[in-house]
Amino acid sequence: MSLSIGIHDLSFATTEFVLPHTALAAYNGTDIGKYHIGIGQESMSVPAADEDIVTMAATAAAPLVARHGASRIRTVVFATESSIDQAKSAGVYVHSLLGLQSACRVVELKQACYGATAALQFAIGLVRRDPAQQVLVIASDVSKYELDSPGEATQGAAAVAMLVGADPALVRIEEPSGLYTADVMDFWRPNYRETALVDGQESINAYLQALEGAWKDYAQQDGRALEEFAAFIYHQPFTKMAYKAHRHLLNFCGHAAGQDAVAEALGRTTAYNTVIGNSYTASVYLGLAALLDQADDLTGRAVGFLSYGSGSVAELFSGTVVAGYRERLRTGANREAIDRRRTLDYAGYRELHERSLPADGGDHRTPAQTTGPFRLAGISGHKRLYEAR
Repeated sequence: MSLSIGIHDLSFATTEFVLPHTALAAYNGTDIGKYHIGIGQESMSVPAADEDIVTMAATAAAPLVARHGASRIRTVVFATESSIDQAKSAGVYVHSLLGLQSACRVVELKQACYGATAALQFAIGLVRRDPAQQVLVIASDVSKYELDSPGEATQGAAAVAMLVGADPALVRIEEPSGLYTADVMDFWRPNYRETALVDGQESINAYLQALEGAWKDYAQQDGRALEEFAAFIYHQPFTKMAYKAHRHLLNFCGHAAGQDAVAEALGRTTAYNTVIGNSYTASVYLGLAALLDQADDLTGRAVGFLSYGSGSVAELFSGTVVAGYRERLRTGANREAIDRRRTLDYAGYRELHERSLPADGGDHRTPAQTTGPFRLAGISGHKRLYEAR
């Protein structure tokens, strides 16, 4: 019998603030239906001045360490496309904030929104080599576009932390994977920009092309048949993209693609993304959290994952939900992470959006805004200073 490896525990965190799309629509005169129905978004998480990918990541990962301890964690893989340094991994800061052992490797991965799935697959390989160890996989991102741009309404921020190990308590990740890569300029952020560039229609086309390619490869690798899946979790740059993608897959496979069939496969996977917004690398795994928290008993059922990262790379794979998983869920904490956010008006959101850290190498303290357990205290001599409460 082959070794069972997968997601043993999962926790997520988001930001201190939230901007309802009603406030955005009131500012720019957009019919709210364009947001609520057209892209499927109701609100977006907005980081406080003293929050970033590190503080969210540490907040997401701390409950895993508290429940399981850190003695078996010998690797931390941090996936992000919102990197704070060209050289140092954001995961090293998290390693320090969590007090993890020094006998640990830490690395940062990047490939747009796909990075967390690469981290998960790399973690599985490490555990297969040494089943006694566990790998802490963290996906943390802040989705940011220019004010008044088409992408503004899809913004969001969140971190998901996953403990990957043998005999997982939540989801067993299966082989094979369907893979696809193509050189496409649908979304990118040059080093000299704080906000991303995106060609909206090209990005949708590239996503659907990558889905087709990944499914073709998955089928050629003798993966599961489409009808075997109880649910499908897609990367959600905006919630309605998941619905568009699944309709495309059903049509491509010659299945009926009616509203009921799509809703049955996706309906419980989008609840968190709808109110958090796009969290880039964390998006697929927020979908997993939403599904496990809300679905009827999924024990022994197969779940499909489609991870897409612009540029572009995609992977399609399956996981089986493990018996007893409901006892390990963090449903209450997940809902609290969303419900605790403080509502911004548009002016407050705009001020935070336009804020950037000074680049002069001086001593600068950040305003104390977050009520979370970790904060970015300031910057001094070009060094970021973090503190735990």
